[in-house]
Amino acid sequence: MGDIHTGIDSSANAALPPEPGVASGAAPTAQAATTGGIARAAGINSIGNIASRVLGLVREAVIAGTFGASGSTSVFDAVSQVPKMVYELLVGGMLSAALVPVLSEYATEERRSELERILSILLSLTALVMLIVTVLLELTAPWVARVLLGGFDPALQSTATLLVRVIVPSIFVYGLSGILQAYHYARKDFVYPAMGAPVHNLGTIVAVVLLAGKLDIVSLSVGILAAATFQFLAQLPGLRGTRLSLCFDWRHPVVRRILHLYAPVVLSIIVQNVGIVIDRNLASRTVAEAITWMSKATFLIQLPLGLVSMAISLAVLPTLSQIDARAELDRFKGTLSMGLRLVLVVIIPAAVGLLVLGQPIIQLIFEHGAFTPADTQQSWYALRLYLIGLPFAAIDLPLVFAFYAQKDTVTPVMVGIAAVVIYLIVGPALAFLLNWGFLGLVIANSVQLTSHALIMLYLFGRRFEGLRGYGVGRTTLKAVAASLPVAALSYVAYVGMRALPLGDGFLQRAIVVCVSGAMGCLGYLLGARLLHITEVDQLWGAIRRRLLHSPAPAEESAP
Repeated sequence: MGDIHTGIDSSANAALPPEPGVASGAAPTAQAATTGGIARAAGINSIGNIASRVLGLVREAVIAGTFGASGSTSVFDAVSQVPKMVYELLVGGMLSAALVPVLSEYATEERRSELERILSILLSLTALVMLIVTVLLELTAPWVARVLLGGFDPALQSTATLLVRVIVPSIFVYGLSGILQAYHYARKDFVYPAMGAPVHNLGTIVAVVLLAGKLDIVSLSVGILAAATFQFLAQLPGLRGTRLSLCFDWRHPVVRRILHLYAPVVLSIIVQNVGIVIDRNLASRTVAEAITWMSKATFLIQLPLGLVSMAISLAVLPTLSQIDARAELDRFKGTLSMGLRLVLVVIIPAAVGLLVLGQPIIQLIFEHGAFTPADTQQSWYALRLYLIGLPFAAIDLPLVFAFYAQKDTVTPVMVGIAAVVIYLIVGPALAFLLNWGFLGLVIANSVQLTSHALIMLYLFGRRFEGLRGYGVGRTTLKAVAASLPVAALSYVAYVGMRALPLGDGFLQRAIVVCVSGAMGCLGYLLGARLLHITEVDQLWGAIRRRLLHSPAPAEESAP
């Protein structure tokens, strides 16, 4: 299964009535404050993500041009999942499900010393656990390679063993970095985590450029280790003034509470990881290059997900965690609906833009050096099928975080298990029984993402009486309507630019893609203005103020 699995301009809202479902009087002020804080935080996250994605584009272009698409690159793409899976199991899944919600309760000046002690305990215990796991994976690397890539020949499995042994020390570094991220998010300090993402990609770029000629494909595993180290170092300035100590008090009440909240999530992540392993194993039994083709398409899908859904979801989570839905249901649903609307007004036109310009974007980023036009075509086939699940993946993450914020980790777990089971039924049937190959696995991934989001939406409606009256449906329809000019203008601009005698070099391709994309963006902004999609103005206002370092209006201060 794919790895896709996710400021306010006050003048724009001055004349608008309160959000539906929010009482008049003091409540609208609280809602506006919450909305402003979320949008500003999402703006910070998005700026960091933009820098990360730009460097990610450079990273992918460097890797594709240096190594192309082959059995060896598929080996790396599969092996690179090992630190991700272990991190997600031991720290990453805990971050949103337990760490941020619990640490947010201690993120006040009065409880600063308690928070510092808890952070010391978490860092100490995480370092110990990650060290043990790293040693175990080093010893079992040949078995890990066979489980991941059972369809490859012995030579490629030997390469996989080597890459596993080089890459697994990054698990130790990722673990510590994840704890620091949770600490910063709980304190609503989004700058340092946002800085960590760009330098992570920078680490891989530096390693490949300097070492590819000497270490060949092994330089990619070294790059992951360098990337993890760069990301960890970027978190450290945020600890200025924080008193830390070595402490292994695993009996501390907060540790027990975090583990209690996280316990149900473990099963879900284990099932997800098993699904990823099976997916890689199945893909290795189609064609040798399949995993690389899928990873290139997945990378483009992750661009809007990281820039939009993850940024907004992480911005919403601390605020949702401080709201008791039983006592303040309107405020809770108003906060979540604001997050969903912000996601939808960006992810829908992004999906349309990728549908129209996906192939030229793949050509621009990847098709040079060792990456061939045939590789571009296969990656484009995969991208189109992944796009089916993109909007659903985008709204899924805020919904999952809403349950986490109310300390309910069981519901998302059960839905996650159900979605993985759906994938494991659909994937092999399409890939092998119908003989659709790796594209059958891609379709199954979109089915998985779609079913997960729809089930989560249904359960949220059952638990919290739905979001009717909060503008989510209306905003969705407006975003779809405003995206029609994106498709029309992008396509017309692309056809027109291709008809000009510009040549077919990198610069010419970049001009065609940028002009076509700019026309699509212009069309969407015009459509959004005509349809009065205020969420677009809100996001732009937050990002603009952040870039100009101007303070937000007083009424938008976070609560």
